[in-house]
Amino acid sequence: MALKFQTYSIVAGTAYCNASCQFCVSKMTTDSEKIKELSDKTVEIDWRNFHKASRLAQLGGVTTVLITGKGEPTMYPKEIADYLIHLEPYNFPLIELQTNGTLFQHNLYTGSDYLRRWYEHGLNTIAISIVSLDAEQNRGIYFPNKREYPSLEKTIEILHNEGFLIRLAVVGLKDHIDSPKKIEQLIGYCKSYGVEQIKWTPVTKAENSVNLEVNKLIARSEIPEDRLKEIKDYVEKNGTPLMSLVHGAVVYDLHGQNFCLSNCLTKHLGEEIRQLIFFSNGEVRYDWQYPGAIILGKGKEARKIKQR
Repeated sequence: MALKFQTYSIVAGTAYCNASCQFCVSKMTTDSEKIKELSDKTVEIDWRNFHKASRLAQLGGVTTVLITGKGEPTMYPKEIADYLIHLEPYNFPLIELQTNGTLFQHNLYTGSDYLRRWYEHGLNTIAISIVSLDAEQNRGIYFPNKREYPSLEKTIEILHNEGFLIRLAVVGLKDHIDSPKKIEQLIGYCKSYGVEQIKWTPVTKAENSVNLEVNKLIARSEIPEDRLKEIKDYVEKNGTPLMSLVHGAVVYDLHGQNFCLSNCLTKHLGEEIRQLIFFSNGEVRYDWQYPGAIILGKGKEARKIKQR
């Protein structure tokens, strides 16, 4: 039986992040002053298994590669560049980066040519995670211990100037973007700043969480079922469906704006699987939550490190 995959996800960097979102399983953070010293470092990558996974993704019909992270991948821009270079032989047409987007105004990027290099090596889209259009609400979630959240408008301008398509990946939280009216405001904002795509995903606790405390925090931020139905009904009534994705998400034209109504739970029934996931230690999986969903195990070097 030939497996088919929709997305090839590559986990870049480490579990460290410059933000501290309450809905994130990873709680490992790093001081922004240390970001520069991290920038030129990469984790040890099992390139043998990477190329096996990339070939499997290619044979499985993947058209989209997503570079993401357990932490914040943009803390390791050189590693992202390395992945892009190693992906080139496979000619995947669409390559995307998932990020909180808050480092592009840091001198780590303003003083370097990483964005240009990423674009030249095939990166098409940068998906920026937000919870609100309000800077203070974003700060409260991403940087509760800091004074401000970097201007989203400035970040959009920087990335557009480098040629990237931008998707706002909105995490739907209670009392944030959680109603049809706020969805309309989101669409108006994206039209004003030329943001090409929106993906709205309600926050959802994991079914098989390794951190029960984080799951409790997530549960407090979940949007009530009746409010979720209002949003779904609004989008279905006012939008024109363009594409259905294997995990249940639907892309719409909503008032002339590309809008994806999604969920964050992986579903894999039959031969088609939502994603193939590569980890730097060589592991290849097809589910984030369940350890049993494994295709390739850790490489030799990763096993040696564990034995020491």
